[in-house]
Amino acid sequence: MSNLLPALSPLGNMHHLALRCRDAEQTRWFYEDVLGLQLSVALPLEDNPGTREKRPYLHLFLAFGDGNYLAFFDDPTHARPEHFELKDSYDIHIAFETSNRESMLAWRDKIATAGDFIFGPVDHDFVESVYFFDPNGYALEVTHKTKIHDTVMRRETLAARDHIARWTERTRARKVELFGAEAIDARASALRDPVAPRGSAPPEQY
Repeated sequence: MSNLLPALSPLGNMHHLALRCRDAEQTRWFYEDVLGLQLSVALPLEDNPGTREKRPYLHLFLAFGDGNYLAFFDDPTHARPEHFELKDSYDIHIAFETSNRESMLAWRDKIATAGDFIFGPVDHDFVESVYFFDPNGYALEVTHKTKIHDTVMRRETLAARDHIARWTERTRARKVELFGAEAIDARASALRDPVAPRGSAPPEQY
C-alpha cells in the first residue's frame, strides 16, 4: 500500500535541471547546434522571485526529445570566473542516453569536430560511455545501454540497500570526522537552517 497522502501523486519525471552558465548564446550554441537539444524558452527577468532581490538574469530552457528540459541561469552580476572552471564529475555530471554503440560513436565524432575534448568509450558493463565538457565546465556523458543493462540493474536493485548499509558502516567514522554526527544523522531538507520557518522565501532563485 502506498504511503503517499491522498493529495500526492508520484514524482514521475524530472521537469528540468537548472545550472549556471557563463553566456546564454554560447550555451545555446553548444546544446542546440552541437548536441541537438531544442531552444524552448529564454526568459529575461529582473529580480529573484523568491526574495524580490534586484537581480537581472536570463533563464534559458532547452528541451529534450521527451519533453523535459535542461535549464541555465545567465546571471552576470553575480557570476565569477571560478564558477566556470572544470567541475569534478563526482560533483556533477549529466549523462545523455542514445540508442546504441554506433550512435554513441557518431556523437563522439561530432562533438570532437566541434572542438571539444572527448574521452572514451569506457565500458561500464551495463552502459558504455564517452565523456566531455560543456563551455561552462560541466562534465557531460553520452551513454548507451548494453545488452545486459536490464539484467544488471535488476540484480543490483536487490542488493542496493545492503550495499548502502555496508558502505555506511565502512565510512561513518571518516564522515563524522569531516562533518559531525549531527549532520550525518539529520533527516531534514533544510540542514543549513533547521529553524527557518516553513514556507519562508528561499535564499536563491529556483
